[in-house]
Amino acid sequence: MNETTSKEKVFKSIRNALIDKADAPFTDVDFESSVFQDFRESIEVTFAQELTRIGGKFAYCEHEADMIEKLKFVIYENSNREIFCFDQVLKRLLSEHEIAFQSDPVALMNVGIGLTLCECLIARTGSIMVSSRQMSGRRLSVFPEVHVVIATTDQLVKNLQDAFVLMKKKYATTLPSAITVISGPSRTADIEKTLVMGANGPRQLYLLLVEAEEGN
Repeated sequence: MNETTSKEKVFKSIRNALIDKADAPFTDVDFESSVFQDFRESIEVTFAQELTRIGGKFAYCEHEADMIEKLKFVIYENSNREIFCFDQVLKRLLSEHEIAFQSDPVALMNVGIGLTLCECLIARTGSIMVSSRQMSGRRLSVFPEVHVVIATTDQLVKNLQDAFVLMKKKYATTLPSAITVISGPSRTADIEKTLVMGANGPRQLYLLLVEAEEGN
């Protein structure tokens, strides 16, 4: 009696399919055009809508002074918790406006708010791209309970593909060892199908988008 297992049947079907190749049913497919629809709104509005849709908090800032005021409100909204910051540009900015911050790596695990810059913003998905080549490194976007990102409007790109083109142009053959795409606050539903916020990273994500200065 000839018995055939399910596994053998699958392999037999694959072999037969490879031997008897069928003609492609569609011969005029355009593989170059984008599969996405055009944005209905501006790239800034699209990004803001997508970021808030996935749980992030967005604030548009007309200029640096406006951004500082909104940052102070974020600090107040989070019970005046201390900011942790590695980036020299941000540290100088915080010092100029007398905003207390911590930069000692030893204290990183105990700081409530992590403040970073980013590589770019992806409008299509409302995502934020960061990398290990930034001064904030790998940890600051993960450890604190609240992650605040400061970006400018000229860092906006439409799609993930555009973001990687930008990264290759910026870093050429020395790409960062880690490139992370952040899409909203950290969340998981792995435990009893219950949504838990902040399980593997920040519980809250803020994006302060500053209007880029002309000529930059």
